[in-house]
Amino acid sequence: MPEQAFAVVGFFENADALVRAASSLRGSGLGHVEGYTPYPVHGLASALRLRRSPLGGMVLVMGVLGALTAILFQWWANGIDYPTVTGGKALFSWEAFVPVMFEVTVAFATFTAGVGMLVLLNRLPFFAHPLLSSPAMAQITRDRLALAIEAERSAALDVEPARAALISAGALACEVVPYPVPLPRLAAATLGRLAASIGAACLVSGVLMYWSVKLFPVLPPMVKMLDQPRLDAQHGNSFFADGRVDQLPAPGTVARGFLPYDVASAEEAQLLANPLPRTPEVMAAGRRVYRTYCLVCHGALATGDPLLSKAYGAKPANMQSPAIRAFPDGHYYDVIMRGKNAMPSYAAELSADERWAAIHYVRALQRAQNAPDEDLR
Repeated sequence: MPEQAFAVVGFFENADALVRAASSLRGSGLGHVEGYTPYPVHGLASALRLRRSPLGGMVLVMGVLGALTAILFQWWANGIDYPTVTGGKALFSWEAFVPVMFEVTVAFATFTAGVGMLVLLNRLPFFAHPLLSSPAMAQITRDRLALAIEAERSAALDVEPARAALISAGALACEVVPYPVPLPRLAAATLGRLAASIGAACLVSGVLMYWSVKLFPVLPPMVKMLDQPRLDAQHGNSFFADGRVDQLPAPGTVARGFLPYDVASAEEAQLLANPLPRTPEVMAAGRRVYRTYCLVCHGALATGDPLLSKAYGAKPANMQSPAIRAFPDGHYYDVIMRGKNAMPSYAAELSADERWAAIHYVRALQRAQNAPDEDLR
């Protein structure tokens, strides 16, 4: 008899006897009562009063956290850090985020299930459970039903009362399981050799895979990664009726932020009014637009003195002239939309707010060069 025993294991004839014994021994005070069966036994968990596993809740919480992490990261990447408009969709198009959300949700949930079950609940790595080295385990994993009275952490197990309690509860036979000899700690040299072996195995595997792909590039799946059916821009393709890959947008397509310009004539455009207020933000936006698109031809003061060389044959309009200053804002907007003489249309390059902001800035340049008396006081 060993000086200190880990458990006394009793074997029972059937599942009903096991459940009855578990109910009667649960509050005996002899030690921790645990059941070991080769298959689930209905009612045993209730008889032992085992709490419901928290693993499902852990997986649910981490799965939801994974979904939120994925959707927030994609929203930040596509809508804030590097705004990308795809097919005219909004920056926060959650429908397009679903595949990544699904994958990250599964990754978070799976990792939580594995780590939570093995490390947190089963307390692994623990390779020296006393029952694993006992003859009882070989029988339990086949067809025997067992109930064990195990030593509590704070007190030693009294073997004879535990054996007697199991026999009186209906056990056919009992076995005493001693504490195993503690495993020696791994030396630093052993851990170093283990790490070196793992690194060498990874290196050899990588080299073999690299040369396998190089020497046998036609083997699947390598060939499918290199030879993918796709349409190359500006190339021909027999799938479409006109034989081109690049197709025009469907009739009536409107780009996001660019509504159709439905003003019929220049005379009608005279009635348009600038909807933007003269705020510092609007003036700063107009200054930016003017310097980007207008300054090179009309000059820094809108006097029509271009920054281009004499090879530029066109004569930009002098917007400081009385005749042009007299035009209403709608006239300027119409010219930006339709273009005039050598000036092309900027309808596709500028949004409506950018056009009106640029007009505000041109008005400020005109007033700066033609200030009335009240501005000089």
